[in-house]
Amino acid sequence: MANPTRKDVWKHFGEPTDQVGSANDPRTTEEHGVRWNEKWIYRGEAGEAVDRVVLWNRYDLLGVFRVSPDGEATPESLPE
Repeated sequence: MANPTRKDVWKHFGEPTDQVGSANDPRTTEEHGVRWNEKWIYRGEAGEAVDRVVLWNRYDLLGVFRVSPDGEATPESLPE
């Protein structure tokens, strides 16, 4: 999927469980080697462990990461 939009990502993964920051938040944070200002968090069925995070800078998708139980993050591609 070339240059996926927020709508594309929402449609593919569904509504995030939690969100940190926003598209208009000027503060940035670095995580997984990416500098972002909005993070969508997807939790597992029990609602505690983080399964996936999606990082944004304003409206640009920076990365999707699958998070293992030990906290290791692996980049994940969106389908074409």
